[in-house]
Amino acid sequence: MKQSRRAFLGQTAAVAAPLIVPASVFGKAGRPAPSNRITMGVIGCGGMGLSNLGQFLGKAECQIVATCDVEHLRESKTKSRSGALAGKEQAEKKYADEMKSGAFKGVDTYKDFRELCARKDIQAVVVATPDHWHALASMEALKNGKDVYCEKPITHLFAEGRAIANESEKRKAVWQTGSQQRSEFAFRRAAEIVRSGLIGKLKHVDVGLPTGHKQSQGDAKVQEPPASLDYDFWCGPSPKLPYIPARNHFHWRWNLAYGGGQLMDWIGHHNDIGHWGMDEDLGGPVEVEAVDFTWSDDKTLYDAPVDYDVRCLYASGVTTRISNKNTMGTKWTGSDGWVYVTRGKLEASNPEWVKKEFTPAKKLYTSDDHRKNFLDCVKSREKAICHAELSHRSITPGHLAYVSLATGKKLKWDPKTETCDDAAAQKLLMKLEYRGDWKL
Repeated sequence: MKQSRRAFLGQTAAVAAPLIVPASVFGKAGRPAPSNRITMGVIGCGGMGLSNLGQFLGKAECQIVATCDVEHLRESKTKSRSGALAGKEQAEKKYADEMKSGAFKGVDTYKDFRELCARKDIQAVVVATPDHWHALASMEALKNGKDVYCEKPITHLFAEGRAIANESEKRKAVWQTGSQQRSEFAFRRAAEIVRSGLIGKLKHVDVGLPTGHKQSQGDAKVQEPPASLDYDFWCGPSPKLPYIPARNHFHWRWNLAYGGGQLMDWIGHHNDIGHWGMDEDLGGPVEVEAVDFTWSDDKTLYDAPVDYDVRCLYASGVTTRISNKNTMGTKWTGSDGWVYVTRGKLEASNPEWVKKEFTPAKKLYTSDDHRKNFLDCVKSREKAICHAELSHRSITPGHLAYVSLATGKKLKWDPKTETCDDAAAQKLLMKLEYRGDWKL
């Protein structure tokens, strides 16, 4: 871990020979020959990592060639498997015919994401790690010339988000955040209704997110990590807390060392859609205040809030409330009506607006398949529907809420310069403290 990045890459760049053979060797009808596919690696092969891997395996235009995880293989009580080897098995099962014919030599596995990113035959990378790894893994991919599909929230810390958005833009990389609701009809239609002025002058937006956890979500005993897991590497740039199963797989989210609680876990979904309807993709609030936060009585296991209420004001005069006290989803209220959307439901004060045959005046960026949108943009070099800048801004109110909470103040925020009026708050917001030798 103390090895310099330059020395490390110098040693690993030549290790992996291309796995794809010439187009003349193999090519099925409806699927590009192997040499014409987008080659991809997957970093983080847990729940969302394997889900994304499965989605990309279903796309004819790409080929998974590598998987990476600090856990080699894990089997749960239900016998579900995760880890780098599980990702390899899933991909090679899909590519069985190509491997049998010799057109594809198989999927390589890694524990260190830097090795995967150093491979010159990989064009795009999926980052589906816990939140505290998003920035470091993504930055490594960007600096190695890769396009990136990264799970939401785009980053664990505000300063990381700004750095990733800047790097992505500087390199003209294609970036897609896994805020997949932007690629679903109901959410797009809701935003179009608001942007078309059908509800009149927009007044207020309610963003409803889940409630946090008071109780342990699994085995809460401190114990030795399983032999299959490199726990020190898993903790990486964050504090190395004692290993507890109830805050490792999936449930790391409820400890602020590794995630941001339900607030940051879901803000990249429903507040992202809120911003879309408000036409604030490249903007943000001018005031943010955290109120009525509550926690578990014992914060040694989970220290993310259970209840939370984030009040925002935008320059347009629109107010928003991001809270677990709101109904799950996004609701815009205007002078002449309202529209509400969540997964599986789209409602409006005028039922005609939500019918598929209705045509709003304002048509927004249309994507009906989030992963395909990413692959299409890798080929066209256009911006994906959830590019880095807008993804960073859609979760900024959450970052600001935590700073408001820490300072006990309502924050004045300039979204153009991304600065607070309070020096102490700004210092907290830009704070980057990593364990050991890890650097962004």
